[in-house]
Amino acid sequence: MDNGFNGNGKKRGRKDDESLVNEEFMKKNGVGDILSSLLLLDEEAKQEQHQWVTDSEQERAFFQSNYQEKVQEMNNYFDQFQTHYSEMDELDTSRNKRARNSTVAAVASVAAAATTTVSAGSDNAGTSQSGSGSAPHRRLWVKDRSKDWWEKCSHPDFPDEEFKRAFRMSKATFNMICEELEPAVMKKNTMLRDAIPVRQRVAVCIWRLATGEPLRMVSKRFGLGISTCHKLVLEVSTAIKTVLMPKYVQWPDENNMKRIQEEFEAATGIPNVGGSMYTTHVPIIAPKVSVAAYFNKKHTERNQKTSYSITLQGVVDKRGVFTDVCIGWPGSMSDDQVLEKSAFYQRATRGLLKDVWVVGNKGYPLMDWVLVPYTHQNLTWGQHAFNEKIGEIEKVGKDAFARLKGRWSCLQKRTEVKLQELPVVLGACCVLHNICEMNNEEMDPALQFDIFDDVSIPENNLRSMASAQARDHIAHNLLHHGLVGTGFL
Repeated sequence: MDNGFNGNGKKRGRKDDESLVNEEFMKKNGVGDILSSLLLLDEEAKQEQHQWVTDSEQERAFFQSNYQEKVQEMNNYFDQFQTHYSEMDELDTSRNKRARNSTVAAVASVAAAATTTVSAGSDNAGTSQSGSGSAPHRRLWVKDRSKDWWEKCSHPDFPDEEFKRAFRMSKATFNMICEELEPAVMKKNTMLRDAIPVRQRVAVCIWRLATGEPLRMVSKRFGLGISTCHKLVLEVSTAIKTVLMPKYVQWPDENNMKRIQEEFEAATGIPNVGGSMYTTHVPIIAPKVSVAAYFNKKHTERNQKTSYSITLQGVVDKRGVFTDVCIGWPGSMSDDQVLEKSAFYQRATRGLLKDVWVVGNKGYPLMDWVLVPYTHQNLTWGQHAFNEKIGEIEKVGKDAFARLKGRWSCLQKRTEVKLQELPVVLGACCVLHNICEMNNEEMDPALQFDIFDDVSIPENNLRSMASAQARDHIAHNLLHHGLVGTGFL
């Protein structure tokens, strides 16, 4: 029993060992298969990646070569394009030269024909026909306008009286202005046309300012386009204001100020007067912005017509020459408001007018350097005497503005000039006024202009007690030294 049992046990033991070996073998074989599969997959992935890199490099090389070919083709095309247009430019230039040469030849033949006899007319016709057949003429785009009027005015034999009637100044004064403005307004000739001469440029501007005629009339007078005339007026006005204003509109130095004071004192008996101040209004077309600021209420009420304006303030000496101007403040402002906004006011408050009076009308306040008439009721004899004499000085400034508007009629009515460009034109008028006054250019009596500006007394018309006492002292001296007339009696 024991032996049988032991034999079965050995057999069972061998079987178990075999099964264990088989299991281990299967396990080993399974792991090997997995490893083999992984190695195969990894190899396939490497091959695919290598193939992808190879394909990408080939495609990149293909696209790069294609791009370089396209760039080369475009460069070649661009070179051909430039060459083509260069040839076209050269051809066009040669055609222009041939056209100009043929035009000059035709003009020369016509001019020669005008001086020959009638018998030579047939020869001239044959020449013109052959000339016209030699090369086609290009039509000139410049409109042919008559310049007869200006050529007649600029001729040396043109009467000075008629020239002065047209331009408000003598030929000598006009020539002087042209010489001083020549560096600023002269233009060079071009291949298409000759530049407008300096004298004609200046004449267009001065005639426009003098007559106030619309631009279409200026165009007819000078044989130029309307836009060209408008451009010339602004360019020359700017040159006058830039070049000539610092020379002809300047505050007097010490010696000239002393002379001015002596002239005013000799005429009125009032000492230390350095100028007469006045403010006028220049009508304008209703602006598109800030309309209320330019609305002139008093002119509207007086004329029963809606009026818009800008202001022009000026100080003149005894001869009526401007020594200071302030241009462009809106017409709704009163005289004292315009004064306070001016650069002249700023300079005066800093001491420019030390021991100097500037005389103004009742629209200005009495200040340390501004002398104005008495405005209250029940004046004394001395105050009446003062107002009489101060009125003579006021008249100097008002008459100067009357001559300004009389000479330069563009200031009498609304112009075609834009609001932002108008101060330049007004400044040019002031400069030209001074030049005429300094050169003793007498104004035609037919040009007299009655100036009228509404004046309102400022709310605070007494701003210096020291000036009030000085005014009383001047009034007392005028009365008791026999320096007044009898107009107030």
